[in-house]
Amino acid sequence: MKARTIIGIILIVLGILGFLFKSITYTEKEKVVDLGPLELQSEEKETIPIPEILSGIAVVGGIVLVAIGSKKKN
Repeated sequence: MKARTIIGIILIVLGILGFLFKSITYTEKEKVVDLGPLELQSEEKETIPIPEILSGIAVVGGIVLVAIGSKKKN
């Protein structure tokens, strides 16, 4: 398998995952107060949106790379 084909398959999978999940959410913890044995933390949820156009470009680009990688030289 050529490198283009492998990269194309990865792009297709990432594009499909982007369509399915629409955003990535993670929790960030931050120390607010640290007084000896007393420690207070704050948790904040952050969300990174995944644009649908980016997912579409990844899928189309992946398909193109797989098609180019599967062509045999004569």
